[in-house]
Amino acid sequence: MKPGSEEVTTDHIDIVSELTEMAELLKLLGEPMRLAILALLQERDLSVTELTGLLRASQPNTSQHLRKLKTAGLIRERKQGQWVIYSLNLEEYPDLRIFLSQLPGEANRRILLSRFAQQ
Repeated sequence: MKPGSEEVTTDHIDIVSELTEMAELLKLLGEPMRLAILALLQERDLSVTELTGLLRASQPNTSQHLRKLKTAGLIRERKQGQWVIYSLNLEEYPDLRIFLSQLPGEANRRILLSRFAQQ
């Protein structure tokens, strides 16, 4: 073994570990429904009922995606009366906030949210 090769191996493990975490995050974001949930939550906090209506999805399907996002630490929930309200939790992922701000359809999401609020 060459002198200094142990450091290369240790550095390699750290790099792979960091990339593994990023790969898992990208895999999580590769699902369009989860990306849509994050995009909507970027605009405002929403309940599962609101998300279900906005996404035209079933409640179980929406809840499953919310659970995965919460497990990953990307969203948080809080009780508000009988409702559970979801919000973004991106303090540990500042680059993800920038990424989400660049998603197409921001104007359409805002129109959709305003129409939904009027119903």
